[in-house]
Amino acid sequence: MFTRLRSVRGRTTLAATLVVGLALAVGVTILLTVLRRSLVASVDGGIRTRSGVLTAAVATGGGLNPLPASNDEASFVQVTDLAGTVLAASSNVEGEPALVKGSPGQDGTIRTLSGMPIGEGGSFRVLTHSVATPTGTVRVLVASSLASTDHSLAIVGGGLAVGAPALLLLVALTTWVAAGRALAPVEAIRAEVAEISMRALDRTVPEPVANDEIGRLARTMNQMLERLRGSAARQRQFVSDASHELRSPLAGMRAELEVAMAHEQDADWHHTAGDVLEDLGRLQRLVDQLLVLARLDESAPVAVDRPVDLDELVLREARRARERDGLVVDVHAVSAGRVRGDPDRLRQVVRNLVDNAARHARSTVTLRLQAEAGSAVLTVADDGPGIPPGERERIFERFTRLDEARATDNGGSGLGLAITREIVAAHGGTVEAEDPPMGARLVVRLPLDDRS
Repeated sequence: MFTRLRSVRGRTTLAATLVVGLALAVGVTILLTVLRRSLVASVDGGIRTRSGVLTAAVATGGGLNPLPASNDEASFVQVTDLAGTVLAASSNVEGEPALVKGSPGQDGTIRTLSGMPIGEGGSFRVLTHSVATPTGTVRVLVASSLASTDHSLAIVGGGLAVGAPALLLLVALTTWVAAGRALAPVEAIRAEVAEISMRALDRTVPEPVANDEIGRLARTMNQMLERLRGSAARQRQFVSDASHELRSPLAGMRAELEVAMAHEQDADWHHTAGDVLEDLGRLQRLVDQLLVLARLDESAPVAVDRPVDLDELVLREARRARERDGLVVDVHAVSAGRVRGDPDRLRQVVRNLVDNAARHARSTVTLRLQAEAGSAVLTVADDGPGIPPGERERIFERFTRLDEARATDNGGSGLGLAITREIVAAHGGTVEAEDPPMGARLVVRLPLDDRS
C-alpha cells in the first residue's frame, strides 16, 4: 500500500485530493460564514423594524399596554425606565425583571446575548433604544432568538459534512483512474526498456498515437535506442579493426622471432632486433592513437583557452618532415596565425596532416596558413596521387586506408585523419578534403584568437 502511495500515480492522487480538500474546507468556511451573516442580517432587519414601530409609539405617548404580540415565542419586547423597572413587556416575558442591563454606550447597537429565560437557552440578538416620552426617558428593548439561524446552519453544515467527503472520495478515485490510464504507456515503455540489453538493441518501445508528452517520450526513447545501436555497431567495428591492426605487428614480431630461434646459428639477431623494434614502434604508435581516440570518445575536456601560435607549430613540423623524409616542404605562404586551444592537441593535428601528406607525396608538400574571415585557414597539400571524389569524406573515418599496402608499409593505421577531425571539432573548427588541380589538399579552419 505504501509503495503505491510513493508512486507517481499515488502522489498525484494524494496531491489532487489534498488540494481539492483544502479548497473545499476554505469554500465551506466561506459559505457558512456568508450564510450566517445573511441570516443574522435578516434577523437584525426584523428587530430594527419592530424597534422603530415601538419607539415611535412610545415617543408619542401611546399606551404601552398591551405591547404588540411577538411573532414567535423566541422573541420578546421590554420597556423599562432608566432605573431598570419594567414598565411593559411582551406576553412571553411578563413578570420577568429587566432582562438586559442597558448602558448609554450601547444605545442603538445590536448585540448578541445568551442566557435568556425563554426559548431553548440559545443566543439572542438584542437592540436597545432610549426614547424620550412626555413622562420621562424609557428604554425599549427588542430581542429575537438565533435558534432558527443556528438550525439552518446546522442543516447546511451537516449536508456539507456528508457531501464534502463523498466529493473528495470521487476526486481521489477519478484521479487514480485517470493517472493510471495516463501512465500506462509509461509503464509499457519502462517494461520494454527493462528487457532491452546490448544484445537486443533492435527492439523499440511502443509509441502512442497521440502527440503528447508521453508520445514524445516514446519517440525520444526510440531515437536514443537508434543512437545506441549505431554506437554499439561502431564500437564493435572499432574493436574488430583495432584487434586486426594490433594483430598484424604482433604476428610479424612472432614470426621474426620464431624464424630466428629455429635457425639460431644462422640468424642475424641484429637484423631481427631491428625488425622487431620497427614492429614495436608501429604497435606503440597504434596504441597511442587508440588511447587518444578513447579519450576523445569519452568527451574528455580539451583545454581550448590557451593562446597558440599555429604558425610556429606548422614551421616546426615542416622542419621535421624535411629532415625525416627528405621532401621539399614549401612554407612560403605560412603567415602568423594565433588561435586558442590545447598546444599538444593542435601540434598533433599539424603532425598528422603533414605525415599524411609526406606518405603520399612524390616530392613536394605545400603548407599554407592564412587568416580569412575570422578563421585561421591551414592548408596541407601534396603532389601525390590525390583522393578520389567519392572518398574525400570517408578518409576521416577510423581505420580508413585508400592504399592498403602502401599505408601499412609506411606505418599508417588509418587513424590519423580521424583523430585530426575529432581534435579540430573539439576546438570549434572544421577539416575537409578539397579538390585541387593535382594531388591532395586538406584544409583546416580554426577560430582566430580575438583576444590578441
